[in-house]
Amino acid sequence: MTVANQKGGVGKTTTAVNLAAALSMHDQRVLVVDLDPQGNASTALATEHRSGMPSVYQVLVDDMQLSQIVKPVPDMPNLFCAPATLDLAGAEIELVPMVGRETRLRRALASFDSMEFDYILIDCPPSLGLLTVNAMAAAQEVLIPIQCEYYALEGLTQLLQNVELVRAHLNQTLSVSTILLTMYDGRTRLASQVAEEVRSHFGDTVLDAVIPRSVRVSEAPSYGQSVMTYDPGSSGALAYMGAAREIAYRAAALTGA
Repeated sequence: MTVANQKGGVGKTTTAVNLAAALSMHDQRVLVVDLDPQGNASTALATEHRSGMPSVYQVLVDDMQLSQIVKPVPDMPNLFCAPATLDLAGAEIELVPMVGRETRLRRALASFDSMEFDYILIDCPPSLGLLTVNAMAAAQEVLIPIQCEYYALEGLTQLLQNVELVRAHLNQTLSVSTILLTMYDGRTRLASQVAEEVRSHFGDTVLDAVIPRSVRVSEAPSYGQSVMTYDPGSSGALAYMGAAREIAYRAAALTGA
């Protein structure tokens, strides 16, 4: 599942990390692939990602095996991370002349024993460049976090068009399966109006769970943790747990499990 939205600050990394943590706490084996050069998902999962060390960059550019960079997340027995370093910032340019530049991540995942994982979540950078295209070409589903603020739907048309282009040319199985409302502030009318608008546009694709604005969610990464372990009883942790439960139920319904 690719977590994507070219708008920055909508909660992509927060969503990828906390959904992964929530799923792993329910005996699901989960891999987070950090595809953002800022490496925020790697930071939140306490996974070392200094520049120059083996990371997703070497997998995409140098054909390193994904299994060589995947690290277990400390104190989370079912959670693993493929870290990103700042080197990845140059990958957009370095990939341009390469053969099959849009499907390098898909090939890396195909040769990796991904059967040992129940979920693979790919955290994308805030752009629609080659890294995000690689993520979409490698995934079956796209999860779009949308913040409950003004301009929330702006740029979404372009993202959906890109999904359609990837489906037409690179990955016929890709679908926008999930939309998650984030940064919801129940004290404002705007937040409920945006939520209503998104639900009227996208119907059942939108999860019932809504992620509230939460100081605890924002604090957790600075301690190298997800909010699921940093403050399990907080409103943010409970909301992400609910969202993970919905995603798991949907997956079970699709597979007939």
